[in-house]
Amino acid sequence: MNNDDLIMVYGATWCPDCTRAKQFFGEHRVQYRWVDIEQDSEAMTYVEEVNHGMRSIPTIIFPDGSILVEPSNAQLAEKLGLQQHAQRRFYDITIVGGGPTGLTAAIYTAREGVDTLVIEKSAIGGQVGITQTMDNFPGFDEGISGAEFARRLGNQARRFGVEILQAQAVKNIFKDGRYACVTTSDGTSYAARTVLVATGSKYRKLEVPGENELIGINVHFCATCDGAFYKGKEVLVVGSGNSAFEEGLFLTKFAKQVTIVGNTPEVKASKILQEHVAARSDMRVVTNHAIKEFRVKNRKLAGVVVENRTTGKREVSYPDGVFVFIGLAPNASLLPAEIERDKMGFVITNETLMTTLPGVFAAGDVRAGSTKQAASAAGEGATAALMMREYLKNLQ
Repeated sequence: MNNDDLIMVYGATWCPDCTRAKQFFGEHRVQYRWVDIEQDSEAMTYVEEVNHGMRSIPTIIFPDGSILVEPSNAQLAEKLGLQQHAQRRFYDITIVGGGPTGLTAAIYTAREGVDTLVIEKSAIGGQVGITQTMDNFPGFDEGISGAEFARRLGNQARRFGVEILQAQAVKNIFKDGRYACVTTSDGTSYAARTVLVATGSKYRKLEVPGENELIGINVHFCATCDGAFYKGKEVLVVGSGNSAFEEGLFLTKFAKQVTIVGNTPEVKASKILQEHVAARSDMRVVTNHAIKEFRVKNRKLAGVVVENRTTGKREVSYPDGVFVFIGLAPNASLLPAEIERDKMGFVITNETLMTTLPGVFAAGDVRAGSTKQAASAAGEGATAALMMREYLKNLQ
């Protein structure tokens, strides 16, 4: 049944391990084909044959013919050839996060002969890697896809000798005397002379009833990851800024109708994006409306309750899927209490980009006061590298 070169994922919408596997592939930008065995009797029979009569899911078929059944993330990472363990246990600098900030810092430090380890829990490039097109990054006069930009960043860092771990989350950062240490999800600790926190940010959730139950099923935060599941269907995009409009435009490649719903009276997206959306007959924009609830039936989306913020009147719409783009939250839950954060959770630093935990620096989207733009994130990475270099010079 594997009639193309994509990884085949056989599962069901109610299966949490299936959702986890799909999320893992999405985070690492691995292309795959999803087959719901409850909607495809032939696929159901195939899964039973592979598993000797059992309906074990997810059953994942790789292009080389190998099969993984109910695999862990570690097994998936091993199959994909992702490096999860460093060659040593001590480095001059450990960078947590492999986006534009972390990789730019790594390029600067490694180029000067400083031993540098980068630990990234997802795909190299971070959120920039799932951006359809980057039109405003200096040096790319015709734009560049986020995936290609991320690939080049990773290649450039490796060229200077940066060691990069993937599919490995950092669970803790702590000081052990003069050393700054990190512990990864597999229990391994790495010591360094200094650590840079470049963990970036993630899309905020709506925090309304039904949302958590539907994440990865009918509620999504990445159009490039999940847009293809809505070919010929209707989707709702939540948000009024550039991200909502950019992702909404991308979704028109698949969906027959895209409705953007924002909770502000005025749209916040740039004028050119508004013009692009307005020019399309398959898109419409609704302002000053708030999502109040996702109705769930049989673990699937059964309706979206939308409230008119002017009148208070509520109505129910019935899109096939929802994509949420309402801003960013810092990836800072792994940080110890000694590192001070602002009321939104972003990391506070001094003028050298050092946090309140000596020897630990922070830069990019996770830092309070950053502009949340790829170009400035890369710039902060370069600045952090120079500041850490000076810090290392002063260590006894």
